[in-house]
Amino acid sequence: MENSFKKQIVVLLLGLVAFCGILLMPLPEGMTESAQRMFAVVAMMAIWWVGEGTSLAVTAMLPLVLFPLLGIMPSKQVAPNYANHLIFLFLGGFMIALAMEKWNFHKRLALWIINAMGTDPKRIVLGFMIATAFLSMWISNTASTMMMLPVAMAVVRQIALDASLNGARNFDSQKQIENGLGLVLMLALAYSASIGGVGTPIGTPPNIVFAGFYRNLFPDNPEISFFQWMTMALPIVLVFIPITWVYLCRFVSPFPMSQIEGGESGIIQQELDEMGSMSRAEKIVATVFCFTAFLWIFRQPIVVGDFIIPGWSSLFENPKFLHDSTVAMAMGLLLLVMPVNGTQGLTLNGKTEWFVLDWKTVQSKTPWGILILFGGGFALAAGFGVSGLDQWIGSKLTGVSDWPLWMTVLVICLAVTFLTELTSNTATTTMILPILGMAAVAATIHPLFFMVPATLAASFAFMLPVATPPNAIVFGSGWVSIPKMSRAGLILNLIGAGIVTTAVLVLIKALFIGE
Repeated sequence: MENSFKKQIVVLLLGLVAFCGILLMPLPEGMTESAQRMFAVVAMMAIWWVGEGTSLAVTAMLPLVLFPLLGIMPSKQVAPNYANHLIFLFLGGFMIALAMEKWNFHKRLALWIINAMGTDPKRIVLGFMIATAFLSMWISNTASTMMMLPVAMAVVRQIALDASLNGARNFDSQKQIENGLGLVLMLALAYSASIGGVGTPIGTPPNIVFAGFYRNLFPDNPEISFFQWMTMALPIVLVFIPITWVYLCRFVSPFPMSQIEGGESGIIQQELDEMGSMSRAEKIVATVFCFTAFLWIFRQPIVVGDFIIPGWSSLFENPKFLHDSTVAMAMGLLLLVMPVNGTQGLTLNGKTEWFVLDWKTVQSKTPWGILILFGGGFALAAGFGVSGLDQWIGSKLTGVSDWPLWMTVLVICLAVTFLTELTSNTATTTMILPILGMAAVAATIHPLFFMVPATLAASFAFMLPVATPPNAIVFGSGWVSIPKMSRAGLILNLIGAGIVTTAVLVLIKALFIGE
């Protein structure tokens, strides 16, 4: 604990030194005083974020103080960034996720998917991956992994026991089976949670950070809708999940999965039986969840060739007033005021619940620090534009245009992926997206070609436990060591960079830019 405190003090001091040093140095050619001050703020925040000198949210609040003091922006222009509508998109989505977790609908949904895959070890691994990836599209990857972990560990132990009792060949002990299958299934959980999170705009914080930066930095460009993002990101998930499954089962597993000849464990069906039939609350949550997804996907018109599916927002007088955040908050508020079972209520954990979701649950479990971090990121984006720092950075990055586009995108993917192994992916995207956006403009390339791959790659860090919460969670199972995770993750880091690069080059123009 003492060493951690000393490290934080060193990081804080380094940030302050960088801040003061930049303010005192001679003004670089072409840079305005306002841009220099903005650069000093960015440098200090980057050091504090990367080095974790203090909470990410604490660092994110610095613009509220420093921008007015340094003459970059007045307080009344800085503060609205912390109430950006995209923050409420995440909050509303999180409220729906909390309702799913409160009534265990997310667990039932996951068990249905796993149960449908069968009891062969390889199919069980795939079932867990599909279930975890799907859940991570709608609730946090941390919650998805935490929920699936105890079920997965029970399945591993039961399969190993069944195989041992049935006289499994080629194994010295039940422990050998448990360690091998446990390694594969734990990594499968962590990796599928990270991969699935990129599938929707609300699946992981970097997606929200990107949406906010893109809108603030390039207000004249069309907004990227929920459906457009899914159209681009879902193919990546659908390709990457099977590749990861085959890779883990064939190349990471210490023995061929086909050698495990245990009988049906029954753990999944047992878990479903213990849950009983769906409660009224679960049915309400399931209905709201499906309706929310429908409203998100069909808010704006969808063009399919010469056919146009009209968006429901066109039914209103001002369709542009309605955003995905409108849907998220409407559904979140609906859950807070919807009675769960009339005047009778429902008993949950020995307590009578009257509404599907209560404010105490929202208040205690919402990651408010992440919402503040979003606001700090959006404030930075505004500061880049107001101070002129974006134009100065862009003028220094014109050499990027000399590289082939595919090489530039691939380098961005690899750089962000390996940087995220040691830093928060949200902090990484917050620091790097404005720079990449300006670099793209300087190179006369559409900014989405640089910003989207960085956003996606920030979620694909598979080598170290500190890289993402899912990695840390499965590391705690005891079946995963750092060397094993690093060896498995290195290959997937490279594969992920290749998949993202290919997807960006193929889909960005078709989906977002047009002819």
